[in-house]
Amino acid sequence: MKNHWNFYTAGQLAFGFGAVASIADFVQRRRLTRALLVTDRLLVRAGVVTPIEAVLSEACVTVETFDGSEAEPSIAVALQAIDTARKFDPQVIVGVGGGSNMDLAKIVAISVTHGGSPHDYFGFDNVPGPVLPLICVTTTAGTGSEVSHAAVLTDTEHAMKVSTLSNYLRPQLAVVDPELTLSCPRQVTADSGIDALTHAIEAYTATDFDKLAAPPGAETGYEGRFPLADCLAEKAIRLIGQHLVTAVHEPTNRTAREGMSLAATLAGIAFSNAGVAIVHALEYPLGGMLHCSHGAGNGLLLPYVMRFNQPARRETFARIATLLGRDVAGQSLDEAAAQAISAVEDLRREIGIPDRIRELGGTVEQLPEFARKAFSLQRLMWVNPRQPTEEDLLNIYREAF
Repeated sequence: MKNHWNFYTAGQLAFGFGAVASIADFVQRRRLTRALLVTDRLLVRAGVVTPIEAVLSEACVTVETFDGSEAEPSIAVALQAIDTARKFDPQVIVGVGGGSNMDLAKIVAISVTHGGSPHDYFGFDNVPGPVLPLICVTTTAGTGSEVSHAAVLTDTEHAMKVSTLSNYLRPQLAVVDPELTLSCPRQVTADSGIDALTHAIEAYTATDFDKLAAPPGAETGYEGRFPLADCLAEKAIRLIGQHLVTAVHEPTNRTAREGMSLAATLAGIAFSNAGVAIVHALEYPLGGMLHCSHGAGNGLLLPYVMRFNQPARRETFARIATLLGRDVAGQSLDEAAAQAISAVEDLRREIGIPDRIRELGGTVEQLPEFARKAFSLQRLMWVNPRQPTEEDLLNIYREAF
C-alpha cells in the first residue's frame, strides 16, 4: 500500500498541426547528426514519412530508415531492426507510425544502448538506465506510445504479446501532429480510436493508488488511479465521444482528427501512469493467437470487462456515461452505470469494431488457454478494480464469444 502517487510522461510534447517542425530544434540543440528512423513500408509508400525525413535532412542529420516494421511486430522483426541500428550507429532513434512502429523504436533504443536482445528486458523495470535519445512521431490516434513507458512485441513462438515497461522508454520528444493522421485508413482510425477509449476507461476505473496491493517485492509498473490521471482520462473520454465517429466517417475532418489526436495522447499519459487492467490482459493472448489488431481486440472486450467491473465502479461508470453524451438524469446509479456500457457498445458498432471472438476466427476450445495466459499477467490483475479469478476471465471470454 502507498500513501503517495508519482507522475511521468514524455520529456517534451509538441502538439498541433505542423508540430513535426519541432524535431529540427530538438536535434540541433543536442547536436545530433545521425538518426535511425523506424517505420513501415506502407507509410513510406503513402508519403507520410517524407516530411519527417525532410525535417531531419534540413537539420543536417544523416538518416537511415528501417522500414521493415509491421502490425503487432514480432521479436524476429525487432532483431532485424536492432541489427540495422547497430550497423548504422545512430545518435537518436525516431519512431514514426502507430504504436507498433513506436514500440519497435523503443526496443531498438534499449538494445543499441545496453546490448542484449529484447528478451532481456521484458517485464517491468528491467532496463538498466537511460537509452539513446528517442523521438516518437505518431501517425494514428490511439496507442499513446508517444508518451508511454511501454513497448509491446509479439512472441510468435508462444502466441502471446509481451511487454517491456520502463520509465526510461518515455520519449524525450513526443510529436503529435494531426496532419499526419489525415491519411490514416478508416479501419486503423477505428481500431486506434477504440484503443484510446480503452486506455482512458481502464485508467479512470483502475484500483485507487492507495489500495494497489502488489505482493512484497513485486512491481506493477503502474501507480493505480489518482486525481491527475483522472483529469486526463475524463478529458480523453469526452473528446473520443465527440470526435471518434466523425474521424472514422469523415477522415479529412481536421477538427475531428485534432480532437482524436489530443484524446489519444491524454489517454496515453493517463494509462501509462494509472494503469491498464484486465481488458489488456485478456487481449494479449487473444491478439497473439488470432492476429487481430490490438485496438480491435481491446474494443471487442471492453464492454464485457466493464460489465464485470460495474459493481466496483458504479459511480465512475455513471460519470463515463455522461462524458460519452448520455443523459442519466433521474436514473438510479445502476441504470446510469449501465448507460456507460451501452454507450461504448453503440460507439463500437458505429465504427465497425467486431463484438464477438468468433468473428475473429476464435474457437470455444481456445478460451481456457486464453484465460490461463491472461491470468498469468498478475500485474494487470492487481490494477483491476475488481479482483478476478481465472474462472472469471474464462467467463468473460465465454460472454464475448
